Amino acid sequence: MFRRRQPLVQEQGRQTLSIQFDTPEQQTESYIVGMWTFLVTEIMFFGAVFAIYLVYRVANHDVFYLAHLKLDIPLGFFNTLVLLTSSLTMALTVHFAQRGDARKQLLFLLVTMALACTFLVVKGFEYHHKYVEGLIPGPNFRFEPVEHLRVAQLFFSLYFAMTGLHALHVAIGVLVMAIMAVLIAIRHPSVQDFVPVEMVGLYWHFVDIVWIFLFPLLYLIPR
Repeated sequence: MFRRRQPLVQEQGRQTLSIQFDTPEQQTESYIVGMWTFLVTEIMFFGAVFAIYLVYRVANHDVFYLAHLKLDIPLGFFNTLVLLTSSLTMALTVHFAQRGDARKQLLFLLVTMALACTFLVVKGFEYHHKYVEGLIPGPNFRFEPVEHLRVAQLFFSLYFAMTGLHALHVAIGVLVMAIMAVLIAIRHPSVQDFVPVEMVGLYWHFVDIVWIFLFPLLYLIPR
């Protein structure tokens, strides 16, 4: 007859050990190597994007400077503060996960989610302002002086591509944190130890660091 399937995970104290691993240490190392491999590929991707932007900025510095004046620096600075604060709350989330305090872990994870959503809402307002001002690349793009129209459109194409990719990563982070929050709330075995939360924390700190580079590159172009 049919053999009974083995469970996918087995409890070993506070560590939830997947069946394919021999020890909790092996599982933890696998998580860490996998996450850092993913982050390295992301660093290479964003590094290439930053390099392309810098090449165009050096070649068209004067027009890029004029175009960047159309950006809302106060909103960009506010979003920088929001993400820096979210890094702190994520660090506290990991801290309380390591201490086994599920209540505070969940609290600070929810605060981090709220800050991430705040960032996205502010970025949405900023995009709307650019739409109203006719700064969305395309046939209706408007920029003065007209002779700089093509290069200014290039700047805003790069701006929307770079900030849009970052916003996508923020949205993915919110989704992952929401799933994590539900698992913590129902005390699911997969989050009985702190390693999964640490992995989410690594991803979130990476997202924050990307913005720390994006903000001065786009919003603070020197004359």
